[in-house]
Amino acid sequence: MYKKAIIFGITGQDGSYLAELLLDKGYKVVGVTRRSSTPNTQNINHILQKINLIEGDITDPFSVNTIINLEKPTEIYNLAAQSHVGTSFNQPNYTWDVTAGGVLNILEALRFSPRKDHIKFYQASSSEMFGKNFSTKTKKGFISDQYSKYQDENTPFVPQSPYAIAKLAAHHLVRNYRDSYGIHGSCGILFNHESERRGEKFVTRKITKWIGRFSNWLTYMCVGSDMTTASDGDTIHVSGHQEFFPKLRLGNLDAKRDWGHAEDYVNAMWLMLQQDKPDDYVVAMGETHSVREFLDAAFDAVGISDWEDFVVVDPEFYRPSEVDYLLGDPQKAMLNLGWAPKVSFKELAQRMVYNDVQKARLRRPSLQTVSQCCSQKR
Repeated sequence: MYKKAIIFGITGQDGSYLAELLLDKGYKVVGVTRRSSTPNTQNINHILQKINLIEGDITDPFSVNTIINLEKPTEIYNLAAQSHVGTSFNQPNYTWDVTAGGVLNILEALRFSPRKDHIKFYQASSSEMFGKNFSTKTKKGFISDQYSKYQDENTPFVPQSPYAIAKLAAHHLVRNYRDSYGIHGSCGILFNHESERRGEKFVTRKITKWIGRFSNWLTYMCVGSDMTTASDGDTIHVSGHQEFFPKLRLGNLDAKRDWGHAEDYVNAMWLMLQQDKPDDYVVAMGETHSVREFLDAAFDAVGISDWEDFVVVDPEFYRPSEVDYLLGDPQKAMLNLGWAPKVSFKELAQRMVYNDVQKARLRRPSLQTVSQCCSQKR
């Protein structure tokens, strides 16, 4: 059966993994990307010859309508958004235009499309829509034996950021157009999903990229993870050397998130559009971990167990309105879609660290130079 998918936001983490998945399943894939003066296709360079990459702007209704009518897709995936919560406080208008307005443009194009009944639409909703709210233990299910509070499809939304508010508006728009116009629109309420392709502003990737560079620096300094360090508050010093390395600066280390791997989550997206009836699903691991626990797992990947002296808690990275606790119950997705995650929390952290360690090594001096340096320092 002929299948053709349009992916808005194909150059991002999720878009790249989704494109790979769809290509493996025999789809024709059309990726929509905004024109940029600098290349932004690093996540999809390896599949550029297999997809049709076109310029478009999700905030422009004419652009969106033209793309959908010309390409005649069977499925549309909207992953485009200004997706960084912190940035949304500084750029609320832009966040709204892309994250909420863009969805309205797609829905309006579908509403008036002569092929409306032959197109299935996926919208990426967010766990940030729950804000500080959660449900309490009142049911038997996937997580009820481990946790007394969680978020599922019935938990009321109380968004705490411009990003979350825009995502919630988009979420309700999909429901409204589904009920009012019969559009086959499904929303995945995605909890935090990370990967080796995660943007560097997000806390997980910020951590693993720093560890990759720090590990590379230790190699250059010819010391192991058991080195003796001194601290002036902002930098790390190795005994016997004048060189220093800046500490990792983070915000709230006690915030808890439900973290999974993006590869698993894009599979859930695809499964939603294979259903006869559209619906909304929580996509999550069903377990929560603090930023501290992510630091534990990430530093452990390079053999460091005591990382506290390497991290500075900086109030600058606290959000104006913090979300302290997210834990998704994916029971509905597991039962109705047959979805199950494959990558564990620990494996996620390890994969991200190993990837950033390898990237950092590409920038280090040659082995001969390092050998000479080590000989001199002995």
